[in-house]
Amino acid sequence: MQRQRVIIRTIGVATAVALAATACGPQKTESVASASSAPSSPTAGASPEASPSTDDKPSGSPSPSASASASPSASPSPSVKQIMANGDESEQIRELQARLKQLKLMSVAPTGFYGSKTTSAVKAFQSKHGLNATGSVDEATWKKIQSSSKKPTADELRPPTVNEVDAPDPRCMTGRVMCISKESRTLAWMIDGKVVSTMDVRFGSENTPTREGVFNVGWKAKEWTSTIYHTPMPYAMFFSGGQAVHYSADFAARGYNGASHGCVNVRDKGKLSALFDQVQVGDKVVVYW
Repeated sequence: MQRQRVIIRTIGVATAVALAATACGPQKTESVASASSAPSSPTAGASPEASPSTDDKPSGSPSPSASASASPSASPSPSVKQIMANGDESEQIRELQARLKQLKLMSVAPTGFYGSKTTSAVKAFQSKHGLNATGSVDEATWKKIQSSSKKPTADELRPPTVNEVDAPDPRCMTGRVMCISKESRTLAWMIDGKVVSTMDVRFGSENTPTREGVFNVGWKAKEWTSTIYHTPMPYAMFFSGGQAVHYSADFAARGYNGASHGCVNVRDKGKLSALFDQVQVGDKVVVYW
């Protein structure tokens, strides 16, 4: 009997831990999502040196600009100091991307994250203007980009939702609701049937789909890391087990070339930060086609 009690107690603890695990994290849409395969995926924390072409945001790894300046062979002179490079994230990068979009070198909205799309656009600009095509922005490149474009407006820096918002589901028309459409890939924050704010979102892949239905926000965490995939989930608002609405740097960088492991990814960190402050535990979440 004593041995049976120990076994039952052990199983109970293991079950509780499994239920508490949060499984969200970025993945490629073409990959098969599983806990065992996640660590080997480039989105699970590959360093910039190991995957230079990826647009993922590495966790805890130095940016190429930092590793280059630390390398004895690189030894850049102060006149060609890199000020923005792959893996960096800042408001200055958001301005860079807005200016590159003015110059027709980028088609996606500014994200503030320097990934492969930004690197390619910078290389194209440098080649066109006779600059060293490194893909990183040094002082000479930045000055040339500034002189070739105009100061971005607020709408250029943070444009309205890229996707057109879908007609709200009838279940979204009362109370405080995060109304999430899989068809239009948008989230509309609604209060008593009126749209307060909207933002682009993406979902899980076919293998790890985002659940549909009516839910409630169970708990929130401004800073959170997936306990299974060990990827950051800032501004997480959990609504169905380990599935949550949260900011994704991977979505900001790669857009719909990737997918989550079931969570609702948001790519505009500023908009989600404002939404996080407004949403309360218990507010309704509707996920629908």
